[in-house]
Amino acid sequence: MEIILKKDVQNLGFKDDVVTVKNGYGRNYLIPQGFAVLATPSAKKVLAENLRQKAHKEAKLVADAKSLAEAIKALEIKITAKAGGDKLFGSVSSADIAAALESNGHSIEKKFITSGLIKRVGKYTASVRLHREVIVDLPYEVVGENA
Repeated sequence: MEIILKKDVQNLGFKDDVVTVKNGYGRNYLIPQGFAVLATPSAKKVLAENLRQKAHKEAKLVADAKSLAEAIKALEIKITAKAGGDKLFGSVSSADIAAALESNGHSIEKKFITSGLIKRVGKYTASVRLHREVIVDLPYEVVGENA
């Protein structure tokens, strides 16, 4: 079954992509939840016209995302957490990285940051998706807080 995505769907595609999914997944989940519509010939024509109109706006968004990526690469982020030796009490997640970026003046939602749970002190990298075409690796360091 071919469908047109109306929203970004994790592990499937981005908004306005035409994807093929199993009939049950499309009919029972994606379409009722409002994530997709059926890809009929008329819907594909409307989509093509909308994409043509969005093309120049998209170029500006990509340029802005690339400039933000350069600014983020230049940052040195240190996240402090309570630790016993090199082991953390708790963990550092993408929410903590988003808060550190917010304190540096860059507002990025935590759902666009992929890092996993960090449970030890050290240097790590997180993947930050600023746009569907712009993904930047963000190096950061987790340091222990002296109690």
